[in-house]
Amino acid sequence: MTRRLAKAVVVFGVMLLTEACATSQEWADWKAHPTHFASGQHFSFSLRNRAGSEPRVTRPDVEVAQAQEWWGKSITVSSEQILQR
Repeated sequence: MTRRLAKAVVVFGVMLLTEACATSQEWADWKAHPTHFASGQHFSFSLRNRAGSEPRVTRPDVEVAQAQEWWGKSITVSSEQILQR
């Protein structure tokens, strides 16, 4: 039982170390901001627009992002792709 637990802890530790790596730019962003997201709106936008999926951006998203000065990787869409709500 102890051996199984030790093995599970090691596997979890290796997974955490390999998945939790960040680029130097990502670390700089983390150091520059006290939180991961600027607001709940920033969080929900990021969940809706994960990497590899088709971006869904609305006019209010753009306005809130500018007002709250969101940080992180930018999502670039043409003005025709911005959804009118």
